[in-house]
Amino acid sequence: MKRVLLVNTNTEQSPYPVPPLGLCLLAGVLEKNYDVRLYDGAFDAGTGLAKTIAGYRPDYVGVSIRNIDDMDLLNPTNYIGPIRENFINPIRKATGVPLILGGSAFSIFPEYFMQYYEADYGVFGEGEAAFPLLLRCLDSGGDASAIPSVFTRDSRNRVPGTSDFTMGDVPFSSIDLRLDYTPYRARSSYPVQTKRGCSHRCIYCTYNCIEGYRYRTRPPELIAEEIRQAAGRLGRVTFEFVDSTFNDPPGHAEAVCREIIRLGLTIRLRTMGINPCNASPELFSLMEKAGFAQIDCTPDTASPSMLESLGKNFTLADLKNAARIILETGMPTMWFFIFGGPGETGETIEETFEFIDTCISRKDMVHMTCGMRIYPGTRLHRRAIEDGIVGPSDDLTVARFYISPAIGKQRLLEIVKEKSLARPNCVPVMESAPPPEMMREAMRIREEGRLAEPMFRTLLRLRYRMFGKEMD
Repeated sequence: MKRVLLVNTNTEQSPYPVPPLGLCLLAGVLEKNYDVRLYDGAFDAGTGLAKTIAGYRPDYVGVSIRNIDDMDLLNPTNYIGPIRENFINPIRKATGVPLILGGSAFSIFPEYFMQYYEADYGVFGEGEAAFPLLLRCLDSGGDASAIPSVFTRDSRNRVPGTSDFTMGDVPFSSIDLRLDYTPYRARSSYPVQTKRGCSHRCIYCTYNCIEGYRYRTRPPELIAEEIRQAAGRLGRVTFEFVDSTFNDPPGHAEAVCREIIRLGLTIRLRTMGINPCNASPELFSLMEKAGFAQIDCTPDTASPSMLESLGKNFTLADLKNAARIILETGMPTMWFFIFGGPGETGETIEETFEFIDTCISRKDMVHMTCGMRIYPGTRLHRRAIEDGIVGPSDDLTVARFYISPAIGKQRLLEIVKEKSLARPNCVPVMESAPPPEMMREAMRIREEGRLAEPMFRTLLRLRYRMFGKEMD
């Protein structure tokens, strides 16, 4: 049986390390016909990669590229060069077998990465269908350039292919069985995917560029069973649904919660991407019964004109309704807002902070980002070209940000800083990674008080004290 080594190159630890869900799902598909090993470079930055290759002697090496940079407007960190130095170069020195690229970052800039890393092949978008086809083609000496979604050195074929692979075929990730999960336990969560695709058309987002505009949902009974098995192995751990939006399409999130409740699982859950348009008391009641301890809500703005400008599918009334339900249920929530998009002015920023002041609990954290990262193929990219912020041929692998010309970078930063100083629960992105001493103090408080609250609330308590205030 031929051997496949899958390599996780994501070493980012802020705000917490992220287990390589995509690689684990791919491993689950490949292991039916191949011997598969996963090398997790998250904590050793590739220092053990050459030794792993020498001992395993793979026939193929697949490399996942998750992130391009950290999207920090003020001090951006680019990962492209370090990945080549710490992972690609050691692979090339250790073996001459085919090097196959994939991952979300690769799918945004496939031509660039094929050339920059001198890869043999690349898989655009989802790998569960195209990657096995590519390996079978290489096994038989066929022409890989004819496979949809596969790049070769000479071909550029990014058209997603059709296959019999459905979301019901997605294997359990079994992350804790495929790699050492111990370093992730203290700070991270166990990721679970309930669907792919996104029907919304937010101007900056790349989700549907990669996964498509049609929702493809996993059967709720499989989702709940995956969680049941992982919880049985790991004990107390937080499971996180990592979909672009958890409660889209309507009814699926409710069905997932009902299945978890039916199994009688005693677990901790969290999710990102609650869509205000589909928020309801029934949904939140089911989420509470299923074990949700925290959610993320990502409206990006609370200005009516900016909601339209950003291509959101909900209104301010929808957003206020969702906030009311969150307050009534007391669900701990992290809110995320992005300032500076097309049409942003001082007045629209005030509208958002009016919502924050009147609709969000002081116990909930408000994460504030300045500027929107520009990615190719998005409507924001086209708008940035129209506004002269970038040129049509500008290299976007180097972080470029859209900031509304009506307000400008300096004034935007000044306003957000001013607002954060008056509101301890409003945290600018440059302060979102707590310093080590604050994390140590938060861990001490949690252990001594046996606190079960989300970590962000413990950190907020410390932040309030820094401001000379009490959170409660």
